[in-house]
Amino acid sequence: MEGVIDHHFRSIYSTIGGIDIFVTEFMRVNDIPLTDKTFLRDCPELRQAQPAQAKASGKTKSSTSNGTPVRIQLLGSNPATLAQSAHTAALLGASAIDLNFGCPAKQVNNSHGGSVLLKNPALVGDIVRAVRSAVPNSTPVTAKIRLGFEDRSLYLDNAIAIAEAGADELCIHARSRADGYNPPAYWTYIAHVVETIAIPVIANGEIWNIRDWQQCQQDSGCKDFMLGRGLVACPDLALQIRAFNEGRDYQPLNWHDIIGLLRTFYLDTKDAYPLRFLGNRVKQWLFYLKMHYSEAEPFFEKVKRYKKPHEFDSVFLNAHIKKSRGF
Repeated sequence: MEGVIDHHFRSIYSTIGGIDIFVTEFMRVNDIPLTDKTFLRDCPELRQAQPAQAKASGKTKSSTSNGTPVRIQLLGSNPATLAQSAHTAALLGASAIDLNFGCPAKQVNNSHGGSVLLKNPALVGDIVRAVRSAVPNSTPVTAKIRLGFEDRSLYLDNAIAIAEAGADELCIHARSRADGYNPPAYWTYIAHVVETIAIPVIANGEIWNIRDWQQCQQDSGCKDFMLGRGLVACPDLALQIRAFNEGRDYQPLNWHDIIGLLRTFYLDTKDAYPLRFLGNRVKQWLFYLKMHYSEAEPFFEKVKRYKKPHEFDSVFLNAHIKKSRGF
């Protein structure tokens, strides 16, 4: 989710809990390999893997402050430069290298990246093979695909190519690029992949609540799941699923809890962008939260034109006062 799941967001969600693995936003690789500087900028969690920090914390791979692994996600079509970039990331301490063959964005596809590569399973296999050869055996190489580009006819070809090229895991978003994000997700296609290849398969797409997760589990035959928009809209969805799966009682986050998370996110991000963009990340998150919390709509309407620090400080202070008084 480019422009959404940056390290600020990963930090917040790491605190919430329930997530086993994070994946960075994709990093584009063209004809020049990415440098240490780029990786450390886009994935500061790599600093946890640097010698001094790793010795002090006991961690040796990229992870959030509470120890949740963070995988480096690469996107591109040049096997050689992707391999060189993956090698650099592995040396920096990437917990894994994830290859993006699923992005449906027109701009990305027009520059020969993301889901357009699914039209060429041989190239997909070449990329995975090159990256697998470039990183240590101890560094997992994973991939994410959609079911296809114009249609779903090549989904098994791509899955087989990825598995035979040496990938350790495959995540499948259960729609083609032509399907976009329109419901439904075609989870039964994933079941065919599970039956065909030997590596672990992770299901993704259209999981918004526990009922969706149950249906996805039944249709796909998967034991592991990747959450995207559903988790952004419902920040503790992973915790809800985990508790349900383990037969434990769990009290979902309420709107007052979400206000606290929004305030933390605002404070974490307000100095990371020019003043004219103040609060834009909060407004972006509210766009998703509106899908799950009815209270998010009026809150968004209140702050959508705010651009000054005192305006945001005031609205969060008032929300805190209301919470303290039990309103």
